[in-house]
Amino acid sequence: MTRPTAEILEIMEIFNKKDPNPRCELDYHNAYTLLVAVVLSAQSTDKGVNKATADLFKIADTPQKMLSLGLDNLKNYIKTIGLYNNKAKNIIALSQELQDKYQGNIPHSREALENLPGVGRKTANVVLNVWFGEAALAVDTHVMRISRRLELSNGKTPLEIEKDLLKVLPDNYIKNANHWLVLFGRYICKAQKPDCANCPVTALCHSPDKRI
Repeated sequence: MTRPTAEILEIMEIFNKKDPNPRCELDYHNAYTLLVAVVLSAQSTDKGVNKATADLFKIADTPQKMLSLGLDNLKNYIKTIGLYNNKAKNIIALSQELQDKYQGNIPHSREALENLPGVGRKTANVVLNVWFGEAALAVDTHVMRISRRLELSNGKTPLEIEKDLLKVLPDNYIKNANHWLVLFGRYICKAQKPDCANCPVTALCHSPDKRI
C-alpha cells in the first residue's frame, strides 16, 4: 500500500530543503563521457567508475577518440569495473553508432538513446535528466529500495515504480528525485544497516527495517 500523495510530496519537500541542487556523483566532461560513465556504472559503484575513468577520459572523451583507443586498450582502463568485458564491447559499439548516425553527438531522444548498444531505460533517463535537464526519473536498486521502504510505490519493476512516481511528483521534484533517492539510499537508508538516527524523514517512515 502506498501512502497518500500529500505525504509523498512532504517527503520530497524535506529532501528539497536539505539538498535543493543535488548532483550526479559520476565524473564526466561532456554528454558522451556522461553516457559512457553511466553505462559503466551498472552493477558498479560510482566511486569505482570515477577511479577508472579519471585517466580514460583524458584521452578518450569523444566517440572518435574511443574508437581510436580500441577495444583492448579500453579494457585495460576499465578492468577494475565489474562486467568490464561486455561493457567495453558496448562502449565501442555505441561509439561507432554515434559516429555513424549522429556525427559523434549524443541524441536528445529516449528512443535513440535506448537503441544504442548497452543503453537501457535507466541509462537513457540519467542522460536525459543530467545532461538535457529533462524531468526524467531513473530507477536503480537504491530508488527501488527507498520507494518500497517509504511506501512511495508498490511497483515490482523499475518501470512500474517510475510510472508511479511520475504520476504524483511535479516536474521540479521529478528532476531531482533520482538524485535525492540515490544519495539517500547510498549514505543514509542503506540496504543492510540504515542510519535511521540521521534520517531526515524518519518520522514519516513505517518500514519494518527502521532502527529507531
